[in-house]
Amino acid sequence: MTTTMDWTGASKTAGDFVSHWRDDEPGGCVVGFDLSGIRFAHAGGVESLSTLAPFSSRTVARYASLTKHVFCAMVLAHSDVMGLDDPLGEHLPELQSPLRDVTVGQALDMSGGLPDVRECLSLLGLSVYSETKAQPLLDYIARQTRLNFPAGTEVSYSNTGYRLVEAALARKGLRFDDFVQEIAKQVRLPLFAPDVWNDPVVGLAPGYWKSDEGWQLSAAGLHLSASGSLAGSAEALVAWLQCLLKGEHGFTGVLDQLSAPRPLADGRMSEYGLGLRWTHLGKRRFVGHGGSHPGYKSYFLLDPQSGTGFVVLSNREDTNGFKIALESMAALTGLPLPRPAAFLPDGLYVTETGPWWLEIKGSTCSFLDAEDTLYDEGDGWVSSRSASSPVRLRLDGETLAGQVGHAPRRFLPVVPGRDVPPTLDGRWRSEESAEFEIAKGALIMGIGPLRRRMPLTALGNGRYLFTLQDGPWTKRVCLHMLGDDHVELVTSRARMIEYRRDRF
Repeated sequence: MTTTMDWTGASKTAGDFVSHWRDDEPGGCVVGFDLSGIRFAHAGGVESLSTLAPFSSRTVARYASLTKHVFCAMVLAHSDVMGLDDPLGEHLPELQSPLRDVTVGQALDMSGGLPDVRECLSLLGLSVYSETKAQPLLDYIARQTRLNFPAGTEVSYSNTGYRLVEAALARKGLRFDDFVQEIAKQVRLPLFAPDVWNDPVVGLAPGYWKSDEGWQLSAAGLHLSASGSLAGSAEALVAWLQCLLKGEHGFTGVLDQLSAPRPLADGRMSEYGLGLRWTHLGKRRFVGHGGSHPGYKSYFLLDPQSGTGFVVLSNREDTNGFKIALESMAALTGLPLPRPAAFLPDGLYVTETGPWWLEIKGSTCSFLDAEDTLYDEGDGWVSSRSASSPVRLRLDGETLAGQVGHAPRRFLPVVPGRDVPPTLDGRWRSEESAEFEIAKGALIMGIGPLRRRMPLTALGNGRYLFTLQDGPWTKRVCLHMLGDDHVELVTSRARMIEYRRDRF
């Protein structure tokens, strides 16, 4: 199939996005490339609000989850040491069932049900700024005895699998940064894989998020792990992606292995591979991934057929890298963009039982507070078109029916105006010694000046929503009654944090 490449149109589309980043704001760049080299590079904004130095394609920023496919390439390179079908417990014997029974492949392809550590910490009351180290985090995971869902039955994003597989390889003397530095030598541009946020990185641009008071410097305390530790420039990322597309430097066929669809337990195939996900435009599909750290956003999208691609790298929280890359690819190929669907009735919906809720606002769907745009698929169906958070729904009377994360779901409209019963009042404690209080229709968490009162919204049948503000992130959490004195706190990435009422 021959496709005419409109680089002029793609460059204009990318440039229009970049033009909105002013020279007194954080910024970013968009780079279009093919196998012969960079076709254009547009940049806007600054890499530092202290120096006001302009952002460029050589500015170093955090790649965040773009790291994942690079780490998976390392796993494939050491298949003699660790296989994708190996259970995690074979390499990390301290893990308990069912976590130990999740395979390496499931841990990397988002079907393992492993709870995301960062989300777990939020539900225990620890801020995004709270500093954590690698071994205590592994010790914490080793104490867990619940998955978000049975391994292989759903697809839902989590970083924990990457942390665990990296730790297992490190015990065998295989360090991720050593692998990264070999790549850096091959592409002849610097790449970095720091362990923690505060590790010095040469030339690293600070990240920013916008509060009500203006732009704020970003920070994070979580040990980074191979789920999102990489940093480098847009040009370095382009050089690596060209290496994958060409199969150079020992990476022949690796892109095909990373992007291959992965099977679920019932034989259905997921379009989230090993750190890469497929995206559809018209009748064609493209492969890429996004990244998000506090104050940083990134995305790349590749057309393996033509050897073309786009890289988006920015140091501002509000960048929609997926939109920029997708519209640039549409302009390049002449393929139609999907149409957002806004015909589902707005409102909150909840399943008859369990903590599963979603909200519709126009063409935006939030499932357990994971937000996606819905697109019109015809015959009344809408879809997120997302391999990492798949949603497919249609209206059936007043009910929204279909699949979320490949799992069948039926959502009923929430009846408004329900009261929060006083029987919830009391002090609640987890086995990790975290605690909160419920009083007068609100959940109260934290101590001293960090004590926060978060009103509860009743969804019916023992489900309640509250909003937790954590630095640049706003999270809605479902409190789900498991018994009179037993609750769980649930977000999309962590669905297993339990508390019991303190009766003493």
